[in-house]
Amino acid sequence: MLVRFLGDIDAAEEAVQDAFLAAVERWPSSGVPPSPVGWIITAARNRAIDRLRRESSRDDRHAQAVLLNANEESIDEMDEESPVRDDRLRLIFTCCHPALAPAVRVALTLRLLGGLTTIEIARAFLVPEATMAQRLVRAKAKIRDARIPYRIPSASELPERLRSVLSVVYLIFNEGYRASAGDQLVRDDLCREAIRLGRLIVSLVPEETEPRGLLALMLLIESRRRTRTTADGDLVLLADQDRSQWDRALIAEGQGLVRQCLLIGRPGYYQIQAAINAVHSDALSAAETDWGQILALYDQLLTIAPTPIVKLNRAVAVAEVHGVEAALAIVDLLALDDYPVFHVVRADLLRRVGRTADAVAAYDAAIARTENFVEREFLLRKRTHLSS
Repeated sequence: MLVRFLGDIDAAEEAVQDAFLAAVERWPSSGVPPSPVGWIITAARNRAIDRLRRESSRDDRHAQAVLLNANEESIDEMDEESPVRDDRLRLIFTCCHPALAPAVRVALTLRLLGGLTTIEIARAFLVPEATMAQRLVRAKAKIRDARIPYRIPSASELPERLRSVLSVVYLIFNEGYRASAGDQLVRDDLCREAIRLGRLIVSLVPEETEPRGLLALMLLIESRRRTRTTADGDLVLLADQDRSQWDRALIAEGQGLVRQCLLIGRPGYYQIQAAINAVHSDALSAAETDWGQILALYDQLLTIAPTPIVKLNRAVAVAEVHGVEAALAIVDLLALDDYPVFHVVRADLLRRVGRTADAVAAYDAAIARTENFVEREFLLRKRTHLSS
């Protein structure tokens, strides 16, 4: 709401921080107001106006325009629930404006709305934290200086932004499902938020198939969440999970969305990944997994997205269908040295062909690049067991 009002992301962030500070100071003695969200927004808006009056010059047309229109919006009358959802989606589309480079669009939205820190985003993009911080500063300045409108784009404008918006939601979910750092494997808040946003986008563009594919993908992965760790919090691999504990309602919903996409017949990146996960969810045990079908789907995915990550995931299926040596030949050609999962996959393949010393070295490389405590402990146990 404040970005829409001020036209400046940095100014909105500062105003919200001021309002939170005021709440911390006042609410313990005065009590929580009947409308906490409305109180925060109104306080932030008033502080932003005061700051603009103090700091703006006569030549600062942007600040003057905000001040002239300061009384046109009645924030007090805004609904607490629905507008927050709508405003969040508007801000995602604002950050994903085509005036910004695709990678910057995704990074900025993850920072503002995804609950990710700058260093977590830098890890996702495999760049230094300082580089990512500079990109985010420049992106926010461009939105302000170019007067990029804060709104959900028209139907004709949606296609050029939708791909970036879906990437944002997918990366939010990925960070939630497999936290890049910290002492927990899963961040429930991010998973829930990504699925909620996915549902909103499907309702916004019901004629598009990729949003349905992404929602299906997230639901099918989420269905396995409670079996991914033991009661003590230790990691459990897909092959070892108790599939009777998978959430059948989420699986049914996800598979239903996959079938809808298949009937439409416009396959895309998220739809194919959803189909791969649907095959996993069909198998009552790891031994019953139809790896041939999964490999065929990865072959199709590779024609759409011939990325190193897709090639790495495909290699896992190749190992099951054509043998571990064939998979190793693929993996050893990939330039993914900074990606921990690359070393984990390679370590497992090396272990399976009896190259123990090489597998231990690969586990060491994975451990050195892993900052999530649960994953790190799992890898340390694997390495210790292998070298003992």
